[in-house]
Amino acid sequence: LNDNLSTYILTLSGTLRSPKMRFHPPFLMLMPVPLGVETEEVITIIPQEFIRQSRITVKLPQLELADGTRTCPFSVKFPEGQDIVLSSDGTIKELTCRISFRSSKPVSFLGEMLFIDTEEN
Repeated sequence: LNDNLSTYILTLSGTLRSPKMRFHPPFLMLMPVPLGVETEEVITIIPQEFIRQSRITVKLPQLELADGTRTCPFSVKFPEGQDIVLSSDGTIKELTCRISFRSSKPVSFLGEMLFIDTEEN
């Protein structure tokens, strides 16, 4: 380059891949149970397109009961950990998630739980 007046053209191309999570099953329906009794289901989280380690957190919904009080009858546990770890061969291990529900007052709910990675995706 220095004193060489030749022109060089550099063309770059690439594909941007956004991290995603698939869930199995894709939706969750917990069985009705008597008041104060816990019901639980297990889901599998399938991370895709992650290029670095990440940690999954869950934002649980707050429910408003008939008397106006707010509660969160859900709890989430990751029995094998909640870190997305990339192996040396590029594969990503699936995560197991236990979602449980318990309420001392009658409640019905249809909504979302948000699973968020370290970068807020």
